[in-house]
Amino acid sequence: MAFIRIGDITPKEIVAGFKGRFIHSANMTIAYWDISEGASIPVHHHVHEMVVNVIEGKLELTIGAETRVLEAGMAAVIPSNVPHTATGKTNCRVIEVFYPIRTDYNS
Repeated sequence: MAFIRIGDITPKEIVAGFKGRFIHSANMTIAYWDISEGASIPVHHHVHEMVVNVIEGKLELTIGAETRVLEAGMAAVIPSNVPHTATGKTNCRVIEVFYPIRTDYNS
């Protein structure tokens, strides 16, 4: 599966307002999110390292005790097992990369 059309991947709503399309390689997962304004994912943590990259809109992101609003062209790195949460300040599009793969996002 070397070449993929993102639009052909069926989106999954992981929590209300967070619709993702997922690509899995042998070692990582890439998530393409459409996040609705006001949608929020609860504080959580996981073993995966992740990079959050905002493509469109504004996303409020809290990593540990620090909160920032990321806009298009901004990114953040979240280390393994650090609590974090996110809220769409506007409708937004976000790409996240996880290492290792997110098996819970399979199929």
